[in-house]
Amino acid sequence: MRVLLTGATGVVGTELGDRLRTAAPDGGHDLTLVRVARRPEGDALVSWRIGAEPPPAALDGHWDVIVHAAASTRWTLRRDEAVAANLEPLRAVLRLADRDTHLVHVSTAYVGGVRNPEDLRGAEFEGYRNGYEWSKARCEELAREHPGPLTLVRPPLVVGRRGSGEIARFSGPYTMVQALVSGLAAVVVGDPAGYAEISPVDEVAAVIAAAVLAAPPPRPRTEVLAAGRNCLTLGALLDVVVGTLNECRAEHGVAPVERPPLVSGDSWDRFFRPLADQHLSPFQGEAVKLLAMFQSYTSMGEPFEPTWTVEDPAAVMAASVRYWAGRKPRLALARPEPWTLLAKAV
Repeated sequence: MRVLLTGATGVVGTELGDRLRTAAPDGGHDLTLVRVARRPEGDALVSWRIGAEPPPAALDGHWDVIVHAAASTRWTLRRDEAVAANLEPLRAVLRLADRDTHLVHVSTAYVGGVRNPEDLRGAEFEGYRNGYEWSKARCEELAREHPGPLTLVRPPLVVGRRGSGEIARFSGPYTMVQALVSGLAAVVVGDPAGYAEISPVDEVAAVIAAAVLAAPPPRPRTEVLAAGRNCLTLGALLDVVVGTLNECRAEHGVAPVERPPLVSGDSWDRFFRPLADQHLSPFQGEAVKLLAMFQSYTSMGEPFEPTWTVEDPAAVMAASVRYWAGRKPRLALARPEPWTLLAKAV
């Protein structure tokens, strides 16, 4: 079986590549894995700026499975940037597939979430909450045009491995962790009772690997990773993050960080943000906007319906925070710098 993996140096791609390499040949699978990355790290990867240049000769020939994990996950993408970063690469990958190729496309659970034209930048993105989410929804539409077998994999926010918390790089939800110890998270915007879905990266890789190694599905299949009814609320998630951080800090004799107050999105938009905009520096203002983008991902009214259930998400989050603190001790043990208001000239 000849398998192509794009985004091989990303968070999911790194984990999946390791898992598939152990599946062949020792795992009993006759599998040839070709890993592609925009910026290869080592001789074992093929360099390809997908969508911006023709595919290299090493990618010629029939592919039994193509796993498309390459994507820009930035929530601040403009529409044109989202097209160039995510839609054009998928179009280029589809040109390598034929009707016998099983396409496994890594999407996001949030393409199936609530759409609100007034939420964040929704009007620009047809009701989706940001350029990343919008582009992933468009990518799913494009993937469904593939004439061969198709599996869509929808993970939520991805954190470290279950148990160890290990992850290839820190992004996404780790922005919030760093903001808590730096003092940037003066408040957390969201519904305390809203749902916050996370998944360990090793389970995301397990679902994708199972799709690769199984017989191609006779009709398009969608896999959703989520805790479902056992999903953490935003308030519970914040308790886990702050509690774990403070355990790590106590082990080093460092004072705890305070749990920031939670402000509902409606209160923030109507009252707090207009007042804050008058007194925050440009840097603080940008930090607030970035952190507010978590609001839609941690304040869902209903959890997702999983095909793969993430068990005990609190333990997963705690392990991820502890691993981050071990790898980033200078940040984890830092003294938060409270914000000060700027005096405006009248």
